[in-house]
Amino acid sequence: MSGPNGEPHVAGGAGPGEDGGEDSFGEEEYAAINSMLDQINSCLDHLEEKNDYLHARLKELLESNRQTRLEFQQQLSEEQNMQTDTQGPEPTS
Repeated sequence: MSGPNGEPHVAGGAGPGEDGGEDSFGEEEYAAINSMLDQINSCLDHLEEKNDYLHARLKELLESNRQTRLEFQQQLSEEQNMQTDTQGPEPTS
């Protein structure tokens, strides 16, 4: 049967050094596992923060590139219109 945290429930009152001497080792093992899980959780939180930062920066970069592309297209269109206006109709021979 499991305890409240999914830990095995040990029936009886056997303490360390008695028949259930394995209990103290189990507690140390759980403490080590909890410590490792805390470290993993911390690393995952750090990765999530980096991911959120990179996502925000990529959105900014995409918007900047979109704006630059639109400005470039407008400038190109204006230059083509000016060339067409300055060339005028071609003279006929």
